Amino acid sequence: MLERLQKILSARGICSRRKAEEYIQQGLVKVNGVPAVLGQKADPERDHIEVAGEVIEARRDMLYYLMNKPTGVVTTNIEKKNGRGEHRAGASAPSIRDLLPASLQGKLFPVGRLDKDSEGLLLLTNDGVLAYRLTHPKFDHEKEYEVTVEHPIMEGALAKMRKGMTILGEKTKPAQVRSTGLKAFTIALTEGKNRQIRRMCQKIGNPVVSLRRVRIMTLRDPHLKSGRIRPLTAEEKAQLLAAIGL
Repeated sequence: MLERLQKILSARGICSRRKAEEYIQQGLVKVNGVPAVLGQKADPERDHIEVAGEVIEARRDMLYYLMNKPTGVVTTNIEKKNGRGEHRAGASAPSIRDLLPASLQGKLFPVGRLDKDSEGLLLLTNDGVLAYRLTHPKFDHEKEYEVTVEHPIMEGALAKMRKGMTILGEKTKPAQVRSTGLKAFTIALTEGKNRQIRRMCQKIGNPVVSLRRVRIMTLRDPHLKSGRIRPLTAEEKAQLLAAIGL
């Protein structure tokens, strides 16, 4: 099926559609050995498409899955091996790979991370452009969390998190923060610094007791059981891609 070259490059995780236009204008894209032009279409199943000399394989189907990661599980889908290159069994904490069916192991990769002690929604995909858009802070895409802390949390402390505070030598971006109980609040971030919420709470002197991600942009699922995974529905996929501009 004929598709615009920009769409093909974006779908293959090579670059965004806008960047694809730049590559075409710079003469870096060829179709069947001939430099491409803006607006040109090609069939990724039949045509020989190159970017800076690298051949793009025939378009593969993109996969999109949602997982409810339990606490105690590491966010990686990389096979664990010992020093001799052999598989390790039970040598470390379980990973999300252990929760995936064999058919998906090594084929899906997490978009961003949830630390071992946190739980909640995790998007897994092989769509590189989607992953880049969702994790790079310049795109300001939201992820929302439910947080419980050790002590009653005052409005002044919540205000500090809303405004932004310095952790790891950098000031965090403004966040949407709402009290939901004496020791509980929700926070929506547009960035993901290492253990950011835990560090913010530690700085205000109120350590995290529990942390759960409940939303990734347009994705929610309060009924997905801990440790389970499911594919996105067609509607969820369309809404997510539209929200990030793909």
